[in-house]
Amino acid sequence: MRIDDDRLSGSSGPGAARGATGRTRRIAPTSKDVARVAGVSQSTVSYVMSGKRPISERTRRLVLDAIEELTYEPHAGARALAGRRTNVIGLMVPFHTADAASGLMAFAEEIAVVARAHDHDVLMLTAAEGPSGLARVERRAMCDAVIAMEIATEDPRAELARELTMPVILIGVPARHEGLHCVDFDFESAAQLLVDELADAGCREVAVLGWAQERAALGINYIPRFRERAAARAAERGVRLRWVSTSHDRAGVETYLDAVLGAGEPPGLLALHSPHDLGAALQQRGLVPGRDLDLVSLCTDDDAEVQPVPPTAVSPQPRDVSRLAMTWLLELLDNGNDTPAELRLVEARLTRRGSVRRPG
Repeated sequence: MRIDDDRLSGSSGPGAARGATGRTRRIAPTSKDVARVAGVSQSTVSYVMSGKRPISERTRRLVLDAIEELTYEPHAGARALAGRRTNVIGLMVPFHTADAASGLMAFAEEIAVVARAHDHDVLMLTAAEGPSGLARVERRAMCDAVIAMEIATEDPRAELARELTMPVILIGVPARHEGLHCVDFDFESAAQLLVDELADAGCREVAVLGWAQERAALGINYIPRFRERAAARAAERGVRLRWVSTSHDRAGVETYLDAVLGAGEPPGLLALHSPHDLGAALQQRGLVPGRDLDLVSLCTDDDAEVQPVPPTAVSPQPRDVSRLAMTWLLELLDNGNDTPAELRLVEARLTRRGSVRRPG
């Protein structure tokens, strides 16, 4: 149960707790408590208070009786917003590193474009606040809904999202995503497409230029999803996967190539980021993808097309993911937060560009 410091009092009785100073503090009931006593959903409690949707008189009376029984009082922001909206979408984007910030801007730009097309503004929350950031924007009634990005496999924001009355869309898939509105790119299918492309070209070994160690350490959910599917598919196709985690700058790419290129036939190369430095490093060594070796990448179409040899690639489609998230969020705002929670994925597609040698 959440303790709202604004509602603490010195009275004792049911629902009271004694603090470290010996004073008795009153634990404020929440709308979740009202829903439990009334036997309705938390969103129904919200609709009764806001008047945003028609509610039967019987259900309305159950909620009002529960409010009176618990002496529940919505926060001032909720009372002020009854019957109206802020037309603001919160976007929680924790920029952990400069590289991460650059990669996430396409998502943020598209979300802002869609928001403005529907007369909404975007409030960006860039600090790595975790669940406290979500709780703060709802408590202060700063926005109508939130999109949270950079979801970790074990993400405390996901657990809090289950309890909030405002709609929350997660771009990412936590381990326990049941009951949550989640949108993401299909990284599992992307892994299978990329492994299959190299296996079909006759590669029996694939050297993967993986995500930087500091990024993997954040627990971002798509990394293990991709790795597990890639490993499973490689085993099915009789391909040996060799993972190399290094920095994504030129020095890191050179370390990767030194580690995987030796005498004999080079392995297939799979780059899990923009291949700019990789393409330049191969060119400096006199190696041409599609002629001397096979290269595939997980990168956007824009990044692929500007390379000396544009690689065959699967794009994570950040703008498509953002549009899907915003479309769903606007539906939730218009039709109510009772829309069934589910996982919606953007389909993975492989675009061939000639960086893989075809048999024969």
